[in-house]
Amino acid sequence: MFCYILSLTLILPVFSDLAADRSALLRLQPAIGGRTLRWNTTGGSSPCSSWRGVKCNVTTGRVIELRLPGAGLRGQLPPDSIGNLTELRVLSLRNNALSGQLPSDLAACTLLEEIHLQGNTFSGEIPESFFTLTNLLRVNFAGNNFSGDLSPEFNKLIELRTLYLENNSFRGSFPNWDSLTNLRNFNVSFNGLMTGSIPSILGTFSNQSFIGTSLCGKPLDSCSSSDGNKQLSNGAIAGIVVGSAVAFLAILFASFVLWRTYRSRKVLPQRSPIPRSPAQTVYSGVERTAAEQYYNRTAMKNVGGDGLVFLGKDVEGFSLQELLSASAEAMGKGTVGSTYKAYFESGTQVIVKRLNNVCVSELDFRAKIEEVGSLLHQNLLPLKGYFYGREEKLLIYDPMPKGSLSTLLHGYGENKRFLSLEIRGRIAMGTASAIEYLHSISPKTTHGNIKASNVFVNDYYEARVSEMGLTQVVSGIANLNGYRAPEVTDTRSISQQADVYSVGVVVLELVTGREPDKIVREEGIELPNWVQAVVEEKGTTEVIDQDLLSYHNHSEDQLVELLLLALSCTSRHPQARPSAPDLTRRLHKICAST
Repeated sequence: MFCYILSLTLILPVFSDLAADRSALLRLQPAIGGRTLRWNTTGGSSPCSSWRGVKCNVTTGRVIELRLPGAGLRGQLPPDSIGNLTELRVLSLRNNALSGQLPSDLAACTLLEEIHLQGNTFSGEIPESFFTLTNLLRVNFAGNNFSGDLSPEFNKLIELRTLYLENNSFRGSFPNWDSLTNLRNFNVSFNGLMTGSIPSILGTFSNQSFIGTSLCGKPLDSCSSSDGNKQLSNGAIAGIVVGSAVAFLAILFASFVLWRTYRSRKVLPQRSPIPRSPAQTVYSGVERTAAEQYYNRTAMKNVGGDGLVFLGKDVEGFSLQELLSASAEAMGKGTVGSTYKAYFESGTQVIVKRLNNVCVSELDFRAKIEEVGSLLHQNLLPLKGYFYGREEKLLIYDPMPKGSLSTLLHGYGENKRFLSLEIRGRIAMGTASAIEYLHSISPKTTHGNIKASNVFVNDYYEARVSEMGLTQVVSGIANLNGYRAPEVTDTRSISQQADVYSVGVVVLELVTGREPDKIVREEGIELPNWVQAVVEEKGTTEVIDQDLLSYHNHSEDQLVELLLLALSCTSRHPQARPSAPDLTRRLHKICAST
């Protein structure tokens, strides 16, 4: 009898604690909905048996993990719910629609090691009680609406290895987090109201950890000596104002003189080493005025004496003869022309695209290329220069260190690279961001030729999209090699919804590792249709790149979310596809995670 009573005294607390965990989850369920509504709560069922996203310790029977990523959760976390899961080690509620402030009773989960809340809309300041969770190893708050100053209390989280705070609304200067010596992964990008210097403890991270802030110091530009608390005197301010006015008048006068000097200059030469450019074309009426205005505008750029036009400031120029004499390496033939890499004796390298079948007038061509050259975005590959001749139309770009996405994914030997899920997600987000920018210019602005071979990658594996708008000046494009939306009949008038379709194919390519044009050749169907068919017959894991499954088993849910988003982009019905801004937002919610 004594042994029976003793065993009851040992077992009852375990059942009591599990019952408390169950009550906490039942309090959470109606508040946030989503997949929690699928929990079988009838008959006193245990959350450890079949409740999706709930994991228990097999010995103690207590809830130790709550993982509900992308589970359609909405609303605010109620008090006396998660905070009552006192044995919790991992909390992952990323990529949902949760809002409001973090519940202060989260501090009761003193054993928490990982918190993943990225891709929600949590707001307000991080509560002080949060900093009592001194066992935290990984924290990801990216893509929310957290605000306020970053607290010096982070210094208490001395075990912290990963801290992602990008895409929030934090402001003010950095406190000194000199105790965070174990930090290995960190990002605070796109918090535009953050100012001041970066603490030395964070200076070892790359500049990619601080993009979109007003911070200074290593690894960014050094802080100006005037950034302290010193105030300028009234006399100094007056001197600056007067000096600025004088400088402005001098610049205005110099600009007028330059304008008068260059007004009569022509961009193109009388003679060219290759078939002469029709620079002597006779325009009449309105056409003459438009041509003169265009020539005057481009003449202010860095123009050589042989018709080679350089765009942008501080461009290192060279002559057309030097370009034609440089050794060249053929890189491939695409839908709008052939691509080469030219090597100069000086060591300079450029990418040259030789356009085929240009179908517009010289005036229209120059106007379009001028428009393309004016587009500036961190995920667009800038146009360095161009040449228009009667037989030759050349575009010039700076080379990208990692080459094209197509080469990285499908190349052979040294050209092919293993791309982690994080890198693929970064490339997908960058590509979508570039298209979002283009679509924001006007409702009719499109790229028209989005594919993996036109997505280039820099040293940080960030996407740089090229060839925007070129399908509008080139004829004879029969197809876009598996990237073309089904409704497109004329590649010179592609809609924004068709651009989204092409980005969706690129995302499918990133997830599956399959070449769209190869699927068309071998299977006779487009990549989206092939994915749909295989998923219906064999399941999602059969289409996901095996390299990703081998190295990222823990991210299978994330891969499925990417796959489903890409399939929504490649819907046969244009109106069913997300817009470019919505695609960018959803990609960030899925990809900005550990």
